[in-house]
Amino acid sequence: MIRSLTAGLVLALAAQAPTTVERVALPASPLREAPSLLETEPAGWTNVQPGADLAGWTRGAWPATAPLGPQQWSVDPATGHLVCDGKGGHEWLRYDRDMAGAVFHVEWRVAPVAGDDKYNSGVLACTATDLSAWHQAQVGPKGGFLFGVTPVGGVVKRLQQEPAAPRVRPAGEWNAYEVVARGGMLALWVNGAFTSELAVEVPRGHFGLEAEGFRIEFRNLKMKPLD
Repeated sequence: MIRSLTAGLVLALAAQAPTTVERVALPASPLREAPSLLETEPAGWTNVQPGADLAGWTRGAWPATAPLGPQQWSVDPATGHLVCDGKGGHEWLRYDRDMAGAVFHVEWRVAPVAGDDKYNSGVLACTATDLSAWHQAQVGPKGGFLFGVTPVGGVVKRLQQEPAAPRVRPAGEWNAYEVVARGGMLALWVNGAFTSELAVEVPRGHFGLEAEGFRIEFRNLKMKPLD
């Protein structure tokens, strides 16, 4: 597991407290059109789509010290899709295996509803169980970028890199993300192009999915080790 940062920082980091963590906006990455790794490297993937018992996945509160709300994750028996109903508060569902180099393929959509331009969720990578360090691919109408709270040269900072051109499709349509963690870099692929890249000093951690008050469904969750 990732060694936690100092105990005094855990609450502030997990709560994303802007008064204690310097926010750093990074220049946008050049948009790079490319097929997904699932398409170009089809061998070696593991299906990690959870079953009805959510085996292999664990709910975690956000912040980590908060109590968990009502269960909000389920599997639709008709489709096999993982559904978050958004009624259980802010939390994440983490893949139990702690990993270093890997790529996580995720497909997601939200249902068109009133105010659907406000929906929010995320895909986590290289994230500590106590959220003392976390990195997220933003899910939302203006998403498709990487950000997180993470050490930089021994100083914890909040880094964010918005894309040069958002590529998220309208509510009701499926989106495909791939988050690649390798060699101290995170890269995000969105619907046919790499949109964001983040250098990180955290060598390993958990992949996961965020619940943040909105209904969202996920399918075709696959993982491929790269080390």
